Amino acid sequence: MLQQTQVAAVIGYYSKFMQRFPSIRSLAMATQEEVLQHWSGLGYYSRARNLHNAAGIIMDTHKGVFPSNLSLMQSLPGIGRSTAAAIASFAFNQIETILDGNVKRVLSRYFLVEGWTSSPKVEKTLWLKAESLLPEKDMVAYTQGLMDLGATLCTRSKPKCEQCPLQASCQAFSEHRTKDLPTPKPKKTTLQKQTTMLLILDGNEVLLEKRPTSGIWGGLWSLPEMTMQEIASEVTAKRFGLEVEAEEPLASFQHIFTHFKLEILPQPLQVTHSIIRANAPNTTWLPIDDAISAAIPAPVRKILLSLQNSLVGKARALRFDL
Repeated sequence: MLQQTQVAAVIGYYSKFMQRFPSIRSLAMATQEEVLQHWSGLGYYSRARNLHNAAGIIMDTHKGVFPSNLSLMQSLPGIGRSTAAAIASFAFNQIETILDGNVKRVLSRYFLVEGWTSSPKVEKTLWLKAESLLPEKDMVAYTQGLMDLGATLCTRSKPKCEQCPLQASCQAFSEHRTKDLPTPKPKKTTLQKQTTMLLILDGNEVLLEKRPTSGIWGGLWSLPEMTMQEIASEVTAKRFGLEVEAEEPLASFQHIFTHFKLEILPQPLQVTHSIIRANAPNTTWLPIDDAISAAIPAPVRKILLSLQNSLVGKARALRFDL
């Protein structure tokens, strides 16, 4: 969970996830949809699929025991060099170096390493620097201390150099360059994309569509989408065999991904009573409350919660009128 997500955002998800999947066996025996449901909101859903697949491999290949060998760890889906080293260090007290974002920042400042830290050349230099610092014992304390140093003192902005135990030997501090390092990632023009999400409603139920396993929100249930140039009623009739009545669109909003921004326009559509509802492939109808707790992307949950609040407000107003 901590790959590409900060601790503060992870803690709540981690507790609930471990309650539902307390062992490798329970994780392996679960369906991918269950795993995605408990991951929903954390983003980067390939991590959840990798975690689920890795649990299956451990059960099938390693008799349910997580391997202690570094090479075997890295053969599992989603476990790269740094993650494997962190597991080896914390779980098995092995002397292995890590290189997460916090450690990269500490080392780039301490050794005055210039250049974007994820570029192959700079990353290779940082791996060599990290390996040169490995202690002969107390590996857990060293690894945790190095990570915590980056998380609490050697922060991205406003580093607390006056409290840092490495201040006297830090090259960036001695040359007054802590603000310059690590070198920022080269800026790219952020792509702007648009989509219309179809909020197809039949009474209190909403139509959800399973997304392909690859790509954004892979394997999650989501609202059907169309381009902003298409006509919602025509798309709904062609894809799902439904006749609908369009309502006023909800307010559009932006969802930010790593490489692009997505403008989402939610379009509510009411199924007309004259149509016999049918299930198209990879679709399901769920009550709105159930859909909110299903394995859906965060922006879809945001839309459904907004809809739910709107319906509750209308119901209260109706009771007041009566």
